[in-house]
Amino acid sequence: MALPKKGQLLRIFIGESDKHEGKPLYEWIIRQARERQLAGVTICRGIEGYGRASRIHTAKILRLSEDLPIIIEIVDVPEKIEDFIKLIDPVIDGGLVTVENVQVRLYRSEKKKK
Repeated sequence: MALPKKGQLLRIFIGESDKHEGKPLYEWIIRQARERQLAGVTICRGIEGYGRASRIHTAKILRLSEDLPIIIEIVDVPEKIEDFIKLIDPVIDGGLVTVENVQVRLYRSEKKKK
């Protein structure tokens, strides 16, 4: 699969404890993205953060949270990103979804040997 130079970055901010159908929401999202053949997904667990409720979630030992921030990043063409937002919208109860235009410089599965 090739990506055009102009793509979009979908960034989804949710909590680690968010669920869909009894499973972690981030797991459902990555599986849905793969089924729809989006170009790539990365999921990161934050060490600290807060959202709309202003409640701080942290990985510090004294205040260990079971609901650390999760950031999901997906890059693909605008049409596929928009379709994916429509799919995930009904299942995200709390969180933030952003979209940015990006310039794709490299997209390959393995570096070619010279």
